[in-house]
Amino acid sequence: MNKINGAIYEIHHMDTLASRDQWVNRIHPLVKFVVTIVYIAAVVSFHKYDVAGTAGMMVYPAAVFILSELSFKDTLKRLRLVLPLVCLVGIWNPFLDKNTIWIDGVRVSAGILSMATLIMKGGFSVLASYLLIATTSVEKLCYAFRMLRIPKAAVTQFMLTYRYITVLLEEVNRITQAYMLRAPRQKGIHFRAWGPLAGQLLLRSMDRANEVYDSMRLRGYQGDFLYIREKAGIRPQDIAYLVFWLAVIAVFRKWPVVRLAGELF
Repeated sequence: MNKINGAIYEIHHMDTLASRDQWVNRIHPLVKFVVTIVYIAAVVSFHKYDVAGTAGMMVYPAAVFILSELSFKDTLKRLRLVLPLVCLVGIWNPFLDKNTIWIDGVRVSAGILSMATLIMKGGFSVLASYLLIATTSVEKLCYAFRMLRIPKAAVTQFMLTYRYITVLLEEVNRITQAYMLRAPRQKGIHFRAWGPLAGQLLLRSMDRANEVYDSMRLRGYQGDFLYIREKAGIRPQDIAYLVFWLAVIAVFRKWPVVRLAGELF
């Protein structure tokens, strides 16, 4: 499987994960979106030396992984390009921040603490965003955006861009395969063919875009989508999910639960 086919497979696989009939997947999309935003805001608000407090925020992604029955190993595989970038952001802190801090009579490098905190902040934020996408389809996310009164033009642009990525990748795959069949002994695409192939891709993309728009108009498109078949109201279990996680996030943000648990045991 080449890289383009692999990218197409990953997009379809994420759609499959989001459409599963799991308990977390059935939670109202607006509730999950609000919880994710509040969680990320709480994570990034910790002090740069508060390692114990930041570590305690792992409770949310860990619990959602268990409830949604997602594979943590597969998640790390899909985020293998993002997580190293998150780590590189804080890897220079030990060289830039050379202060020292006394913790329980132990002298610790402030740069090491800030590096660990920054890596955890970035990692937890990425995991929370991934869990939102893996448990909520793009249609449901767009429905939540419309409930938040985000302009329909922006929401439609977001949804069509997401949906058109697969179409664009399929066109790129066809062009690449046709080129390789005409140059079987050549490794990669010669730089002299980059311009003509990019032009062909642009023309094909415009043709497909016109076909998609004509199909949308034939199906009654008038500037807005029915993102889900029925307007899903917020149920009592959705309210309970929202209140529970907001309370948990508030407790872990205000009190050092991990440190208190360590002192207790």
